[in-house]
Amino acid sequence: MKVCLLNDSFPPVIDGVANVVMNYAKIMTEDGLAEVEVGTPRYPDTDYTGYPYRVVPYQSFDTTKIVKGYRAGNPFVISELKNLADFEPDLIHSHCPVSSTLLARMLRTKTEAPLVFTYHTKFDIDIAKAVKSRLIQEGTIKALVSNIEACDEVWVVSQGAGENLRSLGFEGEYRVVNNGVDFPKGKVSDEKIREACKGYDLPSGLPVFLYVGRIIKYKGIPMILEALGKLKMDGYDFRMVFIGSGPDMDESKEIARQEGLLDSTDGADKAIFVGPIYDRDLLRAWNSRCDLFLFPSTYDTNGIVVREAAACGLASVLIKDSCAAEGITDRGNGFLIEENADSMHNLLLKLCKEPELMKKAGSRAMNEIYISWEQSVKEAHELYGQIIEKKKAGLYTTKRHRFAGNIKEITDDMVLETRALINMPTRIYDDMLDNVEEFKIDMELNTEEFKKLLRENYEDFRIKRANLKKKTYDRLYNMFKF
Repeated sequence: MKVCLLNDSFPPVIDGVANVVMNYAKIMTEDGLAEVEVGTPRYPDTDYTGYPYRVVPYQSFDTTKIVKGYRAGNPFVISELKNLADFEPDLIHSHCPVSSTLLARMLRTKTEAPLVFTYHTKFDIDIAKAVKSRLIQEGTIKALVSNIEACDEVWVVSQGAGENLRSLGFEGEYRVVNNGVDFPKGKVSDEKIREACKGYDLPSGLPVFLYVGRIIKYKGIPMILEALGKLKMDGYDFRMVFIGSGPDMDESKEIARQEGLLDSTDGADKAIFVGPIYDRDLLRAWNSRCDLFLFPSTYDTNGIVVREAAACGLASVLIKDSCAAEGITDRGNGFLIEENADSMHNLLLKLCKEPELMKKAGSRAMNEIYISWEQSVKEAHELYGQIIEKKKAGLYTTKRHRFAGNIKEITDDMVLETRALINMPTRIYDDMLDNVEEFKIDMELNTEEFKKLLRENYEDFRIKRANLKKKTYDRLYNMFKF
């Protein structure tokens, strides 16, 4: 079996979805399940030859100053499309609904391989945050859903993610395929814990809480800090460790100061901002050191960090009915709260009085919700085989699944979708790059030209956008004409 994986992020950029793609590629290659190629936007001065699988970097635009280190991929790349097609994949799997999926659809045209898409991120939340116009929001979401519906099979990382996708207007079928974690089950040694935490004030006997992820408000950071401020007022001592970086770091630290958790005059800091940790062994050691994982996010569709904590015997505090809380039983293998600081405060107050409850829940979490990447990828590989057989049986025969004979119609669809995506502010791109998941600016203009167009008056921008549509249409039509 030959599998082509497509995603808009890949080393040197490391994020949640890049981690998914790397684990898929690594495990399928090492276990002899499939030959793998990965298609991803090219980064300058990056060596893509050192992987045990084939990596095909394609043209990208420098948007690093706008989107904090990320480049935008150009899906309309004829030479790299041919390079990907020469691999003759039996199956294509896209992990981004914009550039990667547009490229995947064109690759499907050339290879006739079935196309799988995995939905990782609640895009409507990011779109609503970035775009105030209801009309533009609806148009953007419609373009995304249309691109996703063009795929042969749609996977979601949780039932909640599927429900979110359905709420956006998706009318097709989907399957829940869980992501795994690359932590082995069990805590690391005490020696490794001491080495990882050296230099930090973590007195023995005090409860230590942990958060891992982007430091951004919609992940529930203010709720954590407010709840801990109340716990401090109750007279309890503890430490709260934040691992990660993000756009709301300075504001979060200021909230911590206001709650008396940072730079306090009445004792040691209770909030510790460690910054991002990319070393997986070091991150595992921190999970092994702490007593409870706090993750009050309703944004995340899967919450891999919750499973990583469980691998180390660490139970999590989660919002009731959130996607991250799927599989969690309250006071069993984790703890569920309402989405407010008082609810979290009340729970933490009880757990500080009865710390053995955290240990018991952590043990159950390790045994009940842990799933390894090996298990997850093998399940995906089995599904790949079923999908390939369905393709051979001619079960993917709808208009959207058949490009041959309908090139002009599908080309029009792709051009219109691209046009709608160009209208999105670049803020969407930055927000989507969290899980795990996230947007790339779908355009052939370079960054400076894009910023220039946004500054020009509406009429001039409309004319230039129409010219871009025609240029893109002509390129696609010439590529596909017989």
